[in-house]
Amino acid sequence: MKRLIDTFQNIWKIEDLRVRILNTLGLLLIYRLGSFVVLPGVDPGILNEMNSGAQGLAALLNIFAGGAFSRASVFALGIMPYISASIVMQLMGIAVPAIQKMQREGESGRKKITQYTRFLTIAITLFQAPSYISTQIPAQAVVAGDGSLMSFWGLSTVLLLVTGTIFVMWLGERITDKGIGNGISMIIMIGIIAQLPSSFAFEISSRMTGGGFVMLLVEMVFLLLVTIATVALVQGTRRIPVNFAKKVVGNKQYGGARQYIPLKVNAAGVMPIIFAQALMFLPMTLVGFTSSDAATGFASAFADITGFWYNFTFFLLIIAFTYFYTAITVNPNQMAEDLKRNGGFIPGVKPGKKTSEFLDNVLSRITLPGSVFLGLVAILPAFAMIAGVSTGFAYFFGGTSLLIMVGVILDTLQQIESHLLMRHYDGLMKSGKIKGRSNSAFGMAG
Repeated sequence: MKRLIDTFQNIWKIEDLRVRILNTLGLLLIYRLGSFVVLPGVDPGILNEMNSGAQGLAALLNIFAGGAFSRASVFALGIMPYISASIVMQLMGIAVPAIQKMQREGESGRKKITQYTRFLTIAITLFQAPSYISTQIPAQAVVAGDGSLMSFWGLSTVLLLVTGTIFVMWLGERITDKGIGNGISMIIMIGIIAQLPSSFAFEISSRMTGGGFVMLLVEMVFLLLVTIATVALVQGTRRIPVNFAKKVVGNKQYGGARQYIPLKVNAAGVMPIIFAQALMFLPMTLVGFTSSDAATGFASAFADITGFWYNFTFFLLIIAFTYFYTAITVNPNQMAEDLKRNGGFIPGVKPGKKTSEFLDNVLSRITLPGSVFLGLVAILPAFAMIAGVSTGFAYFFGGTSLLIMVGVILDTLQQIESHLLMRHYDGLMKSGKIKGRSNSAFGMAG
């Protein structure tokens, strides 16, 4: 206990870290307050009664938006349009030469891509906002006019939803620049955590009234095991041994030590889950623009999160995005060049192209089981619902919610620990596997 208190005192002593944490908490508070601001002209009481039984993708999107989706808040669409825009820009980075050129331009190119992503976010939100109004805000809940999209209320509501998404995007960028952790992921996580207490309380009350105390204990044990497995997935690495040639300068010898390149089993983190989930929201968006029975049937099949087609498609998308994002973030050629430049080599592998091919093969082999396990964890909530767990609480049995929470929390702890170690304080844990503590070859953190 004393060590924990000392750690918090050390965190508070570091001015830069203290300011960043306070900035993060302040910006997240603004986001949470904004999620309770209901769109003008909408009766929240009627809306709550009509949306109380929302299930499927609508309920899942409501969790990501921290309840703002069902409350018809100005932040109802949340950060998902920005994520969709990021997916499109990354895909264009593979197919469009002009985007590829920007990616190679360093900081200036990154700023241009960020700017294009913002513009694309506005376009996607303009597309999603009318669909949200027509599918999620019943005409009975609109007290200003007839609720038509072409009325003054409809047009002003679309403008407010677009502005709300832009503001949430700005908050996320400010958290990344001035706070701690990744701002976009942090906003999603805080929305998920906000739904956990009420979902847990509802599950307890439903089990207690039905005499299912033993089943509640079984659920808690299973949730603990899934959480442990998720942490193991996020933290798991394959260490590649690296030897460095000995150098004698004067009377001193440098190098000769063995170090390791830690290749993560899940190098893509939570991004495949977020990307796949964003694409799974598309059918619900498209159905708002058509009354076709075929389109409605297609959308309803993909809106049932316990259905076969939803989970099968979701599973395949996660595997595909895991490979895609790993290929973007991990560059075996660059790693091989860095090794060669620093006089390092993998035992039994020639430097240069052979090293790059070896790293690529190892990465491909460990990514396959990692992506499959990631997909299985992501579809666990469907099995939890089938087993009788309440819908709201089932989302935390693995799935997107748990993976995002574990990934973001570990990433944030890693950044805090890096600040502590950089200033010669003890880390958050005396022993543990927070990757900020690992020593890797020539500064490549795991």
